[in-house]
Amino acid sequence: MFTSRKAGRSESWEGVVTDKFRGMLDGSNLYHFVEVRLADGQSTKLRISGRLWKSIAVGDRIVKQPGADPVKG
Repeated sequence: MFTSRKAGRSESWEGVVTDKFRGMLDGSNLYHFVEVRLADGQSTKLRISGRLWKSIAVGDRIVKQPGADPVKG
């Protein structure tokens, strides 16, 4: 099992998608995840919206601004 989290509203970061996956962790809801290599070299796994998940591919850049949801950059 891995640990992931939803991006906080006050966070800001940008990075490149290194993997994307989805799963029914609780057996009834489908969750969408990406693994992102951040600009500082760290890697993190985040839960994102299904709409964003469908629009990105491995290698795409995503950006998170404070007060906004992550978007394809």
